[in-house]
Order: sequence, then C-alpha cells, then structure tokens
Amino acid sequence: MNYKPQFVAYLIYFNRDRDYFECHEVLEELWLEQNKDPLYKGLLQVAVGLYHFRNGNVTGGVKMLRSAAERLAAYPPDILGINLGKLRDEVEVYTRALEAYHDQPFDYYDLTIEIVDAELLRSLERTSLDIVPNVPQRRGPERGAKHELRQQNKRNN
Repeated sequence: MNYKPQFVAYLIYFNRDRDYFECHEVLEELWLEQNKDPLYKGLLQVAVGLYHFRNGNVTGGVKMLRSAAERLAAYPPDILGINLGKLRDEVEVYTRALEAYHDQPFDYYDLTIEIVDAELLRSLERTSLDIVPNVPQRRGPERGAKHELRQQNKRNN
C-alpha cells in the first residue's frame, strides 16, 4: 500500500515525538484532502485529546477522546497499516479514566500507535530522518511559515 506523506508524518509526530499539536496540523491537511474522511478525523482527535489532557484540559481531553473512539469504532482493527483495534481499545480506557479524573486523578501518559505493516514501518524509518522534532513543541496555534504555506496552498487549490 502507498501511504500518504501526511499520514506517515502524523505517525512520526505521534509515536516518536509525542508532538500532538503537530499531529493535528499534518493530519488535518490529509483529512481535508480526503473529503473529511471520518477515519482520519478520529485519528486526529486522538492526538488532540492527548494534547488537551497533557496541557491540563481534562474536559477537552474527554470530549476529543470520546469522539475519537466513536468515529474509529466503525473501522476494522487492521486498517492503514496500524493496529487500530488496539488503539481504539486504549482510547476507550483512557476516556473512561478521564471521565473519572476528578475523583481518581492519574498522571498523564502517552499512547503509541502500533505499526503492523512492514511497508509502512520502512516508510516511517526513511521519513523520520527528514522530519526534525519541534523543540520546544508548540503549545498552541502560531502564525508562522507553516501556516502561511498552508494558507497559500488553500488559495491555490
């Protein structure tokens, strides 16, 4: 299978860098390109939910992760070269824990998307050499070169 560059970048930012803001940025482009495909929206929402909780926004984390689990429920467990079933199960557990957070607080933790396709794994290894981690990671929207490039691409399409 030929994987879209934005999806590969999303996985690198998600698994290697834990940069959930950048996950949103790159996967949103693919989501729009793919006519707002709910599968990509669900994956995007997983990253946004983790981003919110890591930054202290429990309510935002719950909303995003709950929505992600609902969207991803319609898909087979082994799609896009990832173990979506495992991710979906982990998101559901995380969501339930966040819903009870005020009574049973816990430390933030990351999730990892398991790669099950060897071709995707090779693509991630190749591409990861070209993607430099954002240090420090952005904690919110910024208007910079990437934003301007996205805006220009939108105007040209």
